[in-house]
Amino acid sequence: MWHITKRELYNNLNSLRFALTTVLLLALMVTNAVRHIREHPKQVQKYHDAVTASMNLLTSHANSGLYTLAQQGPGTLYKKPSPLHFCAEGGETLLPDRINDSYQFGPPHFWTLDYPDANINMKNVGPDVSQIDWTFIIGYILSLIALLFSFDAISGEREHGTLRLMLANAIPRHTVLIGKFLGALVSITIPFLLAMLVNLLMISSASEVHLNTEAWGRLGIILFIALLYTGLFLALGLLVSARVQRSAVSLVILLLTWVTFVVFMPSTLASLANGFSPSMSRDEYWERYGQSDAKFRRENKAWARAKGLDEKTLRKRGEFFTTMAANKEHLNQGFLTFKITQVQRARAITSISPAVLLQHLLEAFAGTGLDRHQQFVENVQHYAREYREFVVDMDRGDPESRHIMGVREGMSQKPVNPEAVPRFEDTRNIAKDFNTAATKLLLLSLFVIVLLAGAYLAFVRVEV
Repeated sequence: MWHITKRELYNNLNSLRFALTTVLLLALMVTNAVRHIREHPKQVQKYHDAVTASMNLLTSHANSGLYTLAQQGPGTLYKKPSPLHFCAEGGETLLPDRINDSYQFGPPHFWTLDYPDANINMKNVGPDVSQIDWTFIIGYILSLIALLFSFDAISGEREHGTLRLMLANAIPRHTVLIGKFLGALVSITIPFLLAMLVNLLMISSASEVHLNTEAWGRLGIILFIALLYTGLFLALGLLVSARVQRSAVSLVILLLTWVTFVVFMPSTLASLANGFSPSMSRDEYWERYGQSDAKFRRENKAWARAKGLDEKTLRKRGEFFTTMAANKEHLNQGFLTFKITQVQRARAITSISPAVLLQHLLEAFAGTGLDRHQQFVENVQHYAREYREFVVDMDRGDPESRHIMGVREGMSQKPVNPEAVPRFEDTRNIAKDFNTAATKLLLLSLFVIVLLAGAYLAFVRVEV
């Protein structure tokens, strides 16, 4: 097996396709690094400026008292840009980078979260060819290179008459197949690793970009996924090469298969999924599901206008304002869930394309895309609960307060220490990323195993 692997590797290293592969991957990776070095510092600076302004606003609210904290909230909460954005762009331009403070939209008596409409185009579920990120390089370029290195692995040996000579030496066919697979995989890995190292060297040496230990660990996982994805197309090349007599026929079949699964299938299946799941605007959603909220508002509008300071009036006003805020946030969350569910359905349908599987996996570990946005939303919701618990605890700690949330006269009038107010921190959890990507990783591995098994069965039936 190792003799066949070394022979295959030697032949590939001395071929024109190896030289062209090396030059092409280096050019793409250098372009990717230059673009990231130029754009990432701007994103980070914009994020830090926005967070600083939001923290200053939160401090101002705290200095104004507990009621202002409950009424106006902590301000806008921002999603932290990923340092691995160069690996997978993930449609970040289509996804909101913040969750707004809804105080400006009302009701102005209690803070709620207002989720910006995720302008997600369900047809755009494959690698974006306009973004020269790792998803494009691996999904399109590396997969095509894998086919070019394997299309003549068996058929070429048969055309030159060396396959009969090889098998005449009582070499098991699975040994020949695995040797050729490993030889081609190593041949592609060498230029890809070289290009990747140049890319990472340029990025890590830039003073504006900082890759921590976790980022390097995620890059290791991304490298493994890239090799697994490359192995899938190598197995496909061996399968077709074992089934046909001529290398030219094998190349044509593989190119048609590549175009079908990598280029056309993602957009076509997404369009079909979009047809089965018609979109709905925010106004339509509120009109359909917000009827109970409107009924509650009509029944209790008198309490909202009441100006009395007696206990009953204040409690009714507080109940009205808090219920209205809860209903509004529930509807906002429901609309966000509705939109994301539609996109997830389209993503599930298009996952039969290996290129889409790769995109989802790289987005998960690079910290971009829809899964990252959902994790950001979860972080915000967790912080919102913590923030509200802080307001309630501060009010309960004041024996002079009436403990009526949402009404200035019913809440504590004592000053609040700005340093004690919880601060939002957008964190990433690699354990959640693994849980999100586990099914897709298993599916990609299953594709490789099935294609390798098919290649072996096809090779066993080859007559020489």
